[in-house]
Amino acid sequence: MRVFVTGTAGFIGFHLARRLLTLGHEVDGYDGMTPYYDPRLKEARRAILLRANGYHDTTAMLEDMPALTAAAGRAAPDVIVHLAAQAGVRYSLENPRAYVESNLVGTFNVLEIARMLEPRHLLIASTSSVYGASPTVPFYEDDRTDHPMTLYAASKKAGEVMAHSYAHLWSTPTTMFRFFTVYGPWGRPDMAPLKFVDAIESGRTIDIYNHGDMSRDFTYVDDLVEAIVRLMDCVPQRDAGDPSVSPQAPFRVVNIGRGAPAPLLDFIDTIERTLGKKAVRNYLPMQKGDVPRTFASADLLERLTGYRPQTSVEEGVKALVEWYREYCAKNGPLQL
Repeated sequence: MRVFVTGTAGFIGFHLARRLLTLGHEVDGYDGMTPYYDPRLKEARRAILLRANGYHDTTAMLEDMPALTAAAGRAAPDVIVHLAAQAGVRYSLENPRAYVESNLVGTFNVLEIARMLEPRHLLIASTSSVYGASPTVPFYEDDRTDHPMTLYAASKKAGEVMAHSYAHLWSTPTTMFRFFTVYGPWGRPDMAPLKFVDAIESGRTIDIYNHGDMSRDFTYVDDLVEAIVRLMDCVPQRDAGDPSVSPQAPFRVVNIGRGAPAPLLDFIDTIERTLGKKAVRNYLPMQKGDVPRTFASADLLERLTGYRPQTSVEEGVKALVEWYREYCAKNGPLQL
């Protein structure tokens, strides 16, 4: 297939593009190369992809509709996977406008591209943050998601709603995935797993919010990519009798999470054991906009694809630490 992927210099987009290329697909990437976190990491990911046969990319912002239109038109994709976004829950408290421009305007532009090009499947990244601080666990796709805790979560929820309307109006088969705390090699240095590894390795203090009384459904990146690749072939069809598909549109939402949340303090303990070093811990109150837990139901994902994420925290942290040490040995310390 020909696949147009936004966000290919990002953490998940890089892993997905690399996997698609190994499967023999042609991939056209699109990324703004923004300096939200260490741009050297993005450049290193991009350099690996550019060495692969069948990969082409464009550097431009989602908000640049002429550039996006031209890039997607050249790609003539069978499938579009929209992963690019302004990420980060905490950064949305500092720079909310970036989320409006990227996650609202950018997603609208991708929807317009899909309307014009009519791919056989449009897949868009959402987030577990749309569930807010729901006390009912696990989180199921048909739970109410009307109480976002941050503008980041609100912008991703808005993307889901916009995508449903386009699926209804233009019959664009659309799947939204809700990701749960993705981590692994080539990860984002603004996220806790890699921040913790870097700080503990360097002897710096780590901040632990809500005094550590939190849990996360940590999902290893290779498991996430496997789920996305399988979902590409699960094209939602209206009136097919599938209760996971909207009655008004060829549209569905699918959680991608392991369904086995780990207490935050246990996760930190695992990093300590893997590094062979103890963390210097700074316990703090709950941070504004944060939630006490995330917990995916992976039942729908397994029903659709026959697959459920399996990588244990111990295996995932080991792979993260090995990559981190190799990367820093070659490139110097990460810029956090």
